[in-house]
Amino acid sequence: MTSSNNPPNMKMSLPDHTQLPESDSISSNNQPPKIFIPDHTHLPESNGTFVNSFQYSQSSLLTDSIQPVLDKIHPEKQYCIGQSLGIYWRIAEPLERGAVAPDWCYFPHILPTLDGEIRRSYFLWGEAIPPSIVIEFVLGDGSVERDKTPFIRGENESIQTPGKFWVYERVIRPVYYAIYEVQKPRLEVYQLIHGDELVAKYELIEANERGHYPISDLGVELGIWSGSYQNMELPWLRWWDNEGNLLTTSGERLETTELLLAQESQKAEQERQRAEKLAEKLRAMGIDPEE
Repeated sequence: MTSSNNPPNMKMSLPDHTQLPESDSISSNNQPPKIFIPDHTHLPESNGTFVNSFQYSQSSLLTDSIQPVLDKIHPEKQYCIGQSLGIYWRIAEPLERGAVAPDWCYFPHILPTLDGEIRRSYFLWGEAIPPSIVIEFVLGDGSVERDKTPFIRGENESIQTPGKFWVYERVIRPVYYAIYEVQKPRLEVYQLIHGDELVAKYELIEANERGHYPISDLGVELGIWSGSYQNMELPWLRWWDNEGNLLTTSGERLETTELLLAQESQKAEQERQRAEKLAEKLRAMGIDPEE
């Protein structure tokens, strides 16, 4: 990364093997300066904006309900779920300009920790596995999430802000990109398709007969569910299995288990009462029910 003393129009690029020093000793005054390549511990975790309560709750709902599915796909637990996780796709100044932070995303074969620390960001130049799906929760009109403004190499590249849709489609390339407009509510899901063109592009997926969008790589469907979660009665983004069964949260699974146990207990109590009444009738008839 170039220092802040450099002219603002200076191009920034990653060094190749011909530019890197062969040793840590300086043997010539013509050696190029060392370039610092940041990792997840150096990159900012936030762009300074606040995470609203819906965003936090919606992310938690998606994570909680999909984890049993991901645990089956990855028995070795090698996957990462990001909630507003910064995905850095280029080095820029300031650093945040080179990142997008989807509200929810899932990476296969990526650990949620690095070197014993909680992962604070993901950087494409160090880890080449793209996320399988990224999801954006939209409280506005969705223009930012659908912005296809390209990134153009040149003198002004350090101050450019390419469109989020373009960055996902052309650089980060998750297989699925979902845009959930919370206020409407409305859901759009795009899938990266390798067609006749050399460059894969996003195509809008049609909803199935249940109004859900198949996410084939995970064997699930994504859709909108109206109900109460964390004491909020709202339309929520949720997962279903391929047969249309809602994927429940740990709290919902606990409630179901407790309900089944209560039903079993009630059934056992009813059986006990019937047996006791039968025993009383037998005693009234002079018959010992224990014999």
